Amino acid sequence: MLYTLENAEQFVAERKHLLCPQYRLGYHLMAEFGWMNDPNGFIFHNGHYHLFYQYYPYQPAWGPMHWGHAISRDLVTWEYAPAALAPDQPYDSGGCFSGSAIVHEGKLHLMYTGHVVTGPNGDTDYYQTQNIAVSGDGVTFAKLASNPVLGLEQIPAGTSRKDFRDPKVFVRDGFYYTVIGSNDGAGHGLILLYRSQNLVNWAFVGEMARSDGQMGDNWECPDLFELDGYDVLIMSPQRMPAQGDHYRNLHSTTYMVGKLNTETGSFSYDGYDPVDFGFDFYAPQTALDPQGRRIVIGWMETWEQEIPTQLGHYWAGAMTLPREAVLRSSDRKLLFQPLEELNAYRRDSFELSGLELAGEQLLAAQGECYELEVVLRTGSAREFGLKLRTNGAGEETVLAYDAEEGLFRFNRDRSGIGQGGERRTDIALAEGGDLSLRIFVDQSSVEVFLQGGEKVMTGRIYPGEASTGIAAFALGGTSTLVSLKKWNIERQL
Repeated sequence: MLYTLENAEQFVAERKHLLCPQYRLGYHLMAEFGWMNDPNGFIFHNGHYHLFYQYYPYQPAWGPMHWGHAISRDLVTWEYAPAALAPDQPYDSGGCFSGSAIVHEGKLHLMYTGHVVTGPNGDTDYYQTQNIAVSGDGVTFAKLASNPVLGLEQIPAGTSRKDFRDPKVFVRDGFYYTVIGSNDGAGHGLILLYRSQNLVNWAFVGEMARSDGQMGDNWECPDLFELDGYDVLIMSPQRMPAQGDHYRNLHSTTYMVGKLNTETGSFSYDGYDPVDFGFDFYAPQTALDPQGRRIVIGWMETWEQEIPTQLGHYWAGAMTLPREAVLRSSDRKLLFQPLEELNAYRRDSFELSGLELAGEQLLAAQGECYELEVVLRTGSAREFGLKLRTNGAGEETVLAYDAEEGLFRFNRDRSGIGQGGERRTDIALAEGGDLSLRIFVDQSSVEVFLQGGEKVMTGRIYPGEASTGIAAFALGGTSTLVSLKKWNIERQL
């Protein structure tokens, strides 16, 4: 197939009536048709947020990557723009892989990875380079005649000759820098740093960071930014071994807080932590907005797992809610919090308070697309929590706190079709034994913000249409539902 932007737009226009609405999300960004994965080119430009994404319009499955494009004023309601990039050049014939956006000389520049397949085995026979596309209107892009701008000859010795991808560009001290994900070919992921004055001519600065053997064999989608006087590196390590209850997915996300030395390219940090503690969060990218907020958005899936909408629904993949990253000064940990723009979409409020729990109690509230603000108090219960998307016949998604172990768990063994499983994380109760949750349910997704965003857990679920109930419970004693507020979230897509 000849991949062109015109072919992609025509294909989608002729077939988008085939989309099955079941499981389509109400207030999250999805592809208009076909496949979506990594967020790319996330930027605020000329009064709008632009989000590009890895996109294969022809099937709800990974294929030769295009760049989809959506535009928003508030990060909640999105409008689809024409696809921005198609794999139509010799240097990106196998796909326009992930990258970023930056404004240079008044024009929007996309820096992306060109993927080229070189043999019969697409998993092993390939190479990758970095390329630039430029737009004057923020919608239509032209690739530079001088591409690639960062080629194989600029990969340092001891670094993979294949995995060299996902450039994220930033400005510091009058220079452009880009971080690029890679590995050493011997089981250690790493990040490379390059410098440029014009986005075209790049020089290698140094190796920023490298896996210690417990952080995955390849590092993808790096993003480095400043926050409250520190540098933060977010990236996605592949095949990272589990560490207790954390990093239980095959591919993970993590962040480090430290300092970047732009002369040597080295990044010093003391430790690392997960960005999300749930099932489905990968390849996040950040943007700085006019309010000075550092906003994070991720792909709300993960690799090598079943996605039910790939069969007969004509779409697969979605983005998480955008989240603001806040640095807690006391311990230099990141908190992730929902954006206040979501409040404008609240409808049909419901409240209750002071409900004593012993066993399970179905609440007088239900829904498929909603937000909950909940405070639960431990009492004598061994375990307490909520059950979402219940149907009275065993289908349920369980959010529970184990008071003896100090662990919160997100269980989707009975959440419907698709992957089951459980993710757990330790979280301390507030003074008085209170657990505060802010929960966003959207048809086939659940995002749980614990204790003011101290931790977040994200997961896709695929319940039946009759599973709209909400229940609260306490086991092994009593607990108190101190307060619960619920709002339906108005559908936008």
